[in-house]
Amino acid sequence: MTDTLTTGAPTSPALATRAGLFAFLDRLGISTSTIEHPPLHTVAESQALRGTISGGHSKNLFLKDAKGELFLLVAEEDRPIDMKTLHKRIGSARLSFGKPELMAEVLGVQPGSVTPFAALCDTEKRVTIFLEAGLMAHEVMNFHPLENTATTTIRRDDLLAFLRATGHEPHIVDVSTEI
Repeated sequence: MTDTLTTGAPTSPALATRAGLFAFLDRLGISTSTIEHPPLHTVAESQALRGTISGGHSKNLFLKDAKGELFLLVAEEDRPIDMKTLHKRIGSARLSFGKPELMAEVLGVQPGSVTPFAALCDTEKRVTIFLEAGLMAHEVMNFHPLENTATTTIRRDDLLAFLRATGHEPHIVDVSTEI
């Protein structure tokens, strides 16, 4: 039997699976829809296979600052991100991309599968989650369900409820204005 917290979230990234994610969403009363597709690793691959999936589409950046703090920036797929100034917007030290091994350890996913749904795996609450304002303007959004062979559509308010249920208070950040 899977070891879970009182919320039903896995207590280890290794225990997080797509089925576990969907069961957690179901326990929260959150409805989603999922479309299967070949593995996608980049935004360009996603755009080529998307078809008519409506709503916001994302790029997800796993970041680490100079002090060792971890962040997940979930942004609209075509939003330019200035890595030289992003740290000022989110109130961190200088940022770099987190190593794949650290991402797997903390979020339980591999490069190409990073998603806000991976908050389910971060049981130690090591990652601060930032949602980009442009993406949050969409009523529905699309993310990989912990693996890059499917895309799951979720309503904006349900995404916020999901993140809070995992113990992660999402922060909205506008990266489109100059600092």
